[in-house]
Amino acid sequence: MGVVAHSPPNFAATQASFGDAFGPGPVVTYAGTPPPGRASGGSGFLGSMNGLNQAVYSYGGCLIFAAFMAEMRHPMDFWKALLCGEVFIYACYLIFGLYVYSFQGQYAFNPITQSLSPYWWQTATNILGLVTGLVAAGLYGNIGMKVLYVELLQGVFGAPALTEAAGKMLWAAVIPVYWVLAFIVGAAVPQFSLVSGFIGALFILSFTYTLPALLGLGFWIRKDAMVPEEETFDPATGRYAYVDGGFRRYWRGFMKRPVFNTWNVVYMLGGLVTTALGMYSSIEGLIEAFSGKSHATSFGCASPV
Repeated sequence: MGVVAHSPPNFAATQASFGDAFGPGPVVTYAGTPPPGRASGGSGFLGSMNGLNQAVYSYGGCLIFAAFMAEMRHPMDFWKALLCGEVFIYACYLIFGLYVYSFQGQYAFNPITQSLSPYWWQTATNILGLVTGLVAAGLYGNIGMKVLYVELLQGVFGAPALTEAAGKMLWAAVIPVYWVLAFIVGAAVPQFSLVSGFIGALFILSFTYTLPALLGLGFWIRKDAMVPEEETFDPATGRYAYVDGGFRRYWRGFMKRPVFNTWNVVYMLGGLVTTALGMYSSIEGLIEAFSGKSHATSFGCASPV
């Protein structure tokens, strides 16, 4: 933030990435949606949605929280850490974004470290970004791959358990393949924001909004539809004796908490709509990038892009 306040934007990088419209010139900021050609993330509705796709990373990933809790010694302390972490992260993202945009305007782009013009400061922030990115990728990748291995490879394809020697060897072979594929996908797309935006819309947003609301809705409806006085569970057979089924049963469960369940439905539908719009904006951006309109190229490493 100090470097941004005391140095101009990286005009060479913005011009090489987004064209002559982002060459050297005055910094201009807007309180609302910038006009066409005044934002590196795109113009109009598509540009706004691409920005939203990046924002979900600041508070995304609710479903993986359960996996984190499973790794904790005191899982009930998790909600305290989550609350403190989310408040801190939200404040940092909001203040940082407003601060940088106020100094760099239309020249601000993702990743922000590349918009620094002093070379040594850019190199230093790249090193910090590489280290923190590897830590985050290793943490999320380890837990994510563990879930994928246990649920898919072990549960569906009958792979050996991770506690066995064969399972550990297979695990060691799967991890490099995962990272190689991730690198190929990341390097193949000319614009970094389009990759992260598509992933944010399809996965981060869905796993943070849509799926938790859907799972909560299903759980509470099924739970409230039970009739303890008339229904029984046989532990020997593992079967539950229902008094009814179908729409009538689900409607009874829904009406036990009508306001709460209605809110979950609205919340889920809002998540679905936002996911669809986010994917649409990212796909449109990817089409434009691969059509040759983007100045950056696939697998291109030439500076300053």
